[in-house]
Parts: sequence; C-alpha cells; structure tokens
Amino acid sequence: MMKRIIAVFLLLLFWSGLQPARAELTIEITSGIEGALPIAVVPFAWNGPGAPPEDVAEIVAADLARSGQFAPLPRADMLSRPARPEEIRYRDWRAVGVDNLVIGRIVPRDGGGYTVEFRLFDVFRGRQLTGYSFPTSSERLRETAHRVADIVYETLTGERGAFRTWIAYVTVTGSGDERRYSLQVADSDGYNPRTVLRSRQPLMSPSWSPDARRLAYVTFEQETAEVYVQELATGQRRKVASYQGINGAPAWSPDGRQLALTLSQDGNAEIYILSLESDRLRRLTRHPAIDTEPAWAPDGRSLVFTSDRGGSPQLYRLAVDGGRPERLTFEGGYNASADFAPDGKRLALLHRDGRGNYRVAVQDLERGMLTLVSEGRLDESPSFAPNGRMILYATEAGGRGVLAAASVDGRVGQRLRLQEGEVREPAWSPFLE
Repeated sequence: MMKRIIAVFLLLLFWSGLQPARAELTIEITSGIEGALPIAVVPFAWNGPGAPPEDVAEIVAADLARSGQFAPLPRADMLSRPARPEEIRYRDWRAVGVDNLVIGRIVPRDGGGYTVEFRLFDVFRGRQLTGYSFPTSSERLRETAHRVADIVYETLTGERGAFRTWIAYVTVTGSGDERRYSLQVADSDGYNPRTVLRSRQPLMSPSWSPDARRLAYVTFEQETAEVYVQELATGQRRKVASYQGINGAPAWSPDGRQLALTLSQDGNAEIYILSLESDRLRRLTRHPAIDTEPAWAPDGRSLVFTSDRGGSPQLYRLAVDGGRPERLTFEGGYNASADFAPDGKRLALLHRDGRGNYRVAVQDLERGMLTLVSEGRLDESPSFAPNGRMILYATEAGGRGVLAAASVDGRVGQRLRLQEGEVREPAWSPFLE
C-alpha cells in the first residue's frame, strides 16, 4: 500500500512539474482484426448534480477499440443501460450479439473527488467476472478510465493492458526562423499532453527510464549535440554527454543505472556505456564502420545496435561485457533502429523493402523470421508498448509527420496526428507502477 501511495504522489508531482500543451493528438483507427470480441461499455451512471465530469465509459470503449482486440457496441444499439447488477437484462445483450458487458457508476465523495465503480460481466454465462471501486480526483478521471480498460483487457485476454501508460514525442511547428521544437509527454491515447522542453533547436531521441520518472534526450540548444537526463516530476535536468563530435541515441539499461550512447569523440561513431552514478564511460565497439542506435536487451546482458560494417546498415548483438558482435538481420539491404520487445524474443526495426519503402517490421529472434507490420514509405523510430502488443512509430501522412501504431502481426493500425505541425521521435513508456 505504501508503494502505491508513493507512486501516486510521484505521478501527481510529474504532472504538476510540466506545462500543459495546447494541442492534443487525435487518433484515427486505420485497420482492425476480423473477429474482434464484441463488448458493450454502458455509459456510467452519474450520482451527482449536473452533467458528469467525464465520460469514463467512452474512454474505456475507445481504449478497447484501439487495441484492435475488441469491437465495442455503439450506444445507439444498446437496448438498455443498466448501472447495477440487478438492472441487467442479459437477453438484451444476447440479442445484439455482445459477449461481455461493462457497467459502472461515478459517485461524488464527501470532501471532494469521486469514486468510480465498475463491473465486468460474461453475458452468456450471466455472471460477473471482475469489479473494482477506485477513489479518484477530477484531474485523474481519465487515468482511472484507462485503469478500468487495463483491467477489462487483462481479464478477457490474459495479457496486461497498456492503456494507463505515457508516450513521449517531439512536435515541430512553424518554419524558417519561426520553427519550434517541443518535447511532449501525453497519455497513450494522445490526451493530456505536457511539455517537457521547448527549443528553437532540434530535439531528438527521447528515451524512458525503466521507472518512467526520467527522460534522456538529445538537444542542439548549444548548436551542438548534447545528451540530457531530465526528472519529469521536478523538471530538473542534467547534462550527461557533451563530448566532441556526435552525442546521440541514448538508451537506458534495464536497471536504470547506465546509458548506452553513440559517441564519436575518438573520431568514429561507436557505442559507449555511461554510468550515471560515477560518470565512468566505457567504449563497447571498436570498428571503422559506423556503429549507432543501441538498444538494451531486457535482461541487461547484451545490446543490439545498427552498423554498416557488413557493407549495409544491419543489426548486430553484442554482450555488454564485450566480445564479437553477432549479426542478426540478413533479409534486405537496410535493417536499423531496433527496439526490444519486453520479453526479449522479438525486435521492432526499420526495414527497407524491395520498392525502397522504409517500413516497420518485427523480427523473431528465435526463428529469424521477419514480418512487415506497417504500410508507410518513410516510417521511423519504432517503439514497443510495454505489453509487447503494439508498436508506436513515426510516419508521414498528407505531407506531414504523424505518429502511428501497429499490432505486432500488422493486422491492427491507428494514426495519431496534430491539427497543425508535425510529430516525430516517439517513445512508449514502461508500465506506470
């Protein structure tokens, strides 16, 4: 319980330490799977005066729809709208082909805030599967809705939901001397954007710490590349790499104590490991080719990186203790920008297909099989969801940079865009414990 209280306190500190951003990302679901589970999320009853403070049921239904695993019933097709178990007429839901039903209430609390109650039912068996009651505040109603969606998702699929997580990304607005860059953090559905940093110079490569409390990123504020680590709760930041030449591609170790970096201080782009406790820097690769874009394996024992040492950009794995790199990709002349799945068994990567399009792919590390999951021409920066089910990436649509997400099998797709400007450099956070 104490750990939960501390976690909530830190989350509140985080949001209070950042500035609200004006533009939210809007989501468009571009593809889904046939046979998605039919579910009804009934509008939650409001036990207070006036209009309800938030449409929690709509957020839950939207989360489930975004996953591609569920097909929420439109409200216009609902034959009844129960708020309590005794009000459920199962025949109504069987008649419209629904397998599962979510009902709930929002109740004002004495002294402020609300209690959100929900229950999940199996329509055909006529029984409750799970149900919870959460105290919350008006500022955290969306977060509570994501929490409800996570529980529904996990109960029905057996996998942990990733709706109550964050995404980091860079927005670019204006042009010429008026061009501005902004490092943002938002809910996984694009709502509640907060500004981490604004700059007239490019911002790149945001990378989440394992506890989701810090971001490492590259900034050109001093007109040269530097790597910073920033505390999200306080806004305090620390310069960790400002060596001569390239300072780029920061990647956190799973224990949060080290960063892998690309540096060229010795004249060539190589992979280094930096201790954040002692500032000790250790060079990991030594090759005349370009070595860049490190990504840690979840067990912390090895890194995958991009190198053209074989004549074209390909992915290699190298033990953190050193040794001989192992080439992982052989299909095609360009494979780069790897991100490990949380289970360490797959890589999301950028692959150039036979038509010259740069697309997101997933490589099975045990079988070596490569699966294309995106349909773009200039996709980049793939980042796994913390449950390993979806991949967030940057792409282009209508001549502008947008974010998109695809399931690991490529059957589910969605697009996130700003009303103006461009979005780049996405990174999906770990779970928010």
